[in-house]
Amino acid sequence: MIIYGKQVCLHALEVHEAKIKTIYIAKKGILPQKLFDANRDKIKFLEERWAQSMSKGGNHQGILLEIEPLEQSDLSTLKKERFILVLDGLTDTGNIGAIIRSAYALGVDGVIATGVKTLNMASIVRTSSGTLLDLPFVIVPNILDVLNELKQVDFKVYGASMDGEQLDKCQFSEKKVLVLGSEGEGLSKRAKSKVDHVVSIEMKHEFNSLNVSAAAAILIHRMGNVI
Repeated sequence: MIIYGKQVCLHALEVHEAKIKTIYIAKKGILPQKLFDANRDKIKFLEERWAQSMSKGGNHQGILLEIEPLEQSDLSTLKKERFILVLDGLTDTGNIGAIIRSAYALGVDGVIATGVKTLNMASIVRTSSGTLLDLPFVIVPNILDVLNELKQVDFKVYGASMDGEQLDKCQFSEKKVLVLGSEGEGLSKRAKSKVDHVVSIEMKHEFNSLNVSAAAAILIHRMGNVI
């Protein structure tokens, strides 16, 4: 798997060095001297045209990494946690990456992507600034399977929707699941059939909705700090 961009690559080098196979450098001085010296045997220098080819025209900023494929977690492991985020049919890797970045920063224990069979994991690593490498993540296509299993071990399921109870009036269970639907469709019928409580963010001005990643950060922060 190839990832690129200065911030995400430096994070991977500092925290996940063992997963890195090769470091491709197309810009002198991009690596701090300490990281350069520690990884000399993995470094290869590239011409700009080859870096552009490997990044498929993306903004590589002079550094790319070949890393081990991402090892997904599993549902049985996540069932032992306290705060799980479920993505219901989200496919945009920019939004998913931003959500994972907030989830990691604000204390979510793991993320489950449903309604999809595959995702571009390299893109999500980049858009999450590398935090996908730090947060348990698994794809389970059928959301009913996910929510049924979590409810069997006493998780309460909260779904985000504009017509839900205002967030500041909600009380949350210690073991909780937040389900986020896609921006276009919202929560799927399958998800709604298993949600225990529907929650919403009160708007100060008349406006349809927030971007799903912005809404996720607000919801996660509130749910993580109130029981």
